[in-house]
Amino acid sequence: MKRRTFLAAATTAAAAPLSAPALAQGAGNTRVLRFVPHADLANPDPVWSTTTVAAMHSYLVWDRLYGLDENFQPQPQMVGGQEVSDDGLTWTLTLRPGQEHHDGERVRAIDAVASIERTKRRQPLVETLMNATEELVALDDNRLRFRLKKKFPLLPMALNDVVVMPERIAKTDAFTQINEYVGSGPYRFVRDQWRAGAGAVYVRNEKYQPRSEPISMWAGGKVAHFDRVEWTTMPDPSTAAAALQRGEIDWLDFPLIDLVPQLRRAPGVTVNLFDQLGNIMSLFFNQHQPPFDNAKVRRAVLAAVNQQDYVDAVLGDQAKELGGVGVGVFPPKSPFASKAGLDLMVANIAAARRMVSESGYKGEPIVLMSPSDIASIKTTSMVAEAMMKQIGLNVQFTSLDWGTMIQRRNSGEPVERGGWSSYTTSWTGLSINTPATHLPLRANGRAASAWWRPTDPEQEKLRDAWFDAPDLAAQKKIAEDIQRRALENVMFAPLGLQFNPTAYRSNLTGFARSGFAVFWGVRKTA
Repeated sequence: MKRRTFLAAATTAAAAPLSAPALAQGAGNTRVLRFVPHADLANPDPVWSTTTVAAMHSYLVWDRLYGLDENFQPQPQMVGGQEVSDDGLTWTLTLRPGQEHHDGERVRAIDAVASIERTKRRQPLVETLMNATEELVALDDNRLRFRLKKKFPLLPMALNDVVVMPERIAKTDAFTQINEYVGSGPYRFVRDQWRAGAGAVYVRNEKYQPRSEPISMWAGGKVAHFDRVEWTTMPDPSTAAAALQRGEIDWLDFPLIDLVPQLRRAPGVTVNLFDQLGNIMSLFFNQHQPPFDNAKVRRAVLAAVNQQDYVDAVLGDQAKELGGVGVGVFPPKSPFASKAGLDLMVANIAAARRMVSESGYKGEPIVLMSPSDIASIKTTSMVAEAMMKQIGLNVQFTSLDWGTMIQRRNSGEPVERGGWSSYTTSWTGLSINTPATHLPLRANGRAASAWWRPTDPEQEKLRDAWFDAPDLAAQKKIAEDIQRRALENVMFAPLGLQFNPTAYRSNLTGFARSGFAVFWGVRKTA
């Protein structure tokens, strides 16, 4: 599998001279930040959506009770004080004074309680916390209290996953998208200037009171230095890179890898890498419909996976610097990374063809969804398509914009009525760093899960055992068993590790070291 075979179709514009788009007003304005996200903000509900771009949006608009620092440890954010009983079973959290939602309403403890209740249905660690909770109540406007059934020291870490919305919005069913985007974060979402496929606008929340501590990833003082943050969707990577070089935009989230060397040489442009864990590229299967309801077919696909093909296709000459292979279900820098079960990925096309033949596969069509507007995922989709065809599967490549693809993924329609069979994506390393937070490992039948994966009671027992393990050594052993079972059942196929550099005008400074773009602390020097 030659990289250019796949990359040419995905990035023909990259080889051409960079075009010169005419963008907005604001060039040279130190109070406006012009940003090009890696994907369009089509689904802005960060509870309903699992996309990174929705998470980036959420950190602008909503605040959280706790935030993770650069050492991945939770620090108080909206919380001003916490009291824990001697037996560890009662946690009383007091909100910081002076916090207001964007509509002028005071932030109350009941808002946090309602937000936790909504989030528990979609986020695995919050779900686990609430399963360990006897009672969660708002004692008054300022205080909420957890009474636990058993000790749960990861409570602050779980609450990092909760975006605190006003109670009326947080009462929206977790599987229904909200239609009101009011938070208490450092920026306000300008709803009437949001256009799916075009971009979004945020304005500074003048009433936001940042904490006094220094910024450390998602914790500390979230100081907003811009009056206005403009997101512009640019699906063509060549156009986006040209706009950055001309100073028409300030920050390009994930430049096309082939253009990174050119951007490194461009005057006035800086290329940097803030991510510590990288992303695991992955192939997912709809296990509720043929043929991937048959584990033997999934195992055949896994046996054909050669992670180097995907890393080379996406990263090319920079694969050694920005990629990695021999990757399981946890990022390599995670304390729970291991080689358990990786022997199932033999990268043997002939063996995989035999496995397909012996599986009982009847030639059912496989709808492989691919985003037309995210170059790296489009590339992994093309490699996956070629691989699956090589082993005898009837693949139908279906190109969609990212937002439409996510909507289709979340639907339960069969293939013949507009459903899907598989897709590739990537998961940020921090979101899958431990069994506690690893959403792709959850199974259907659990509140946090996706509908297309059947329940695996044994996997859930292993996860519960991980929480109860007495020490890190015991947790590591259980994590090996979790990975081995996930690969034996082929909950998904890991395709390798990818780091995404970011590019920005050199007059920007103050970036937080985060795996995805956050906007507090960033400022223009001129």
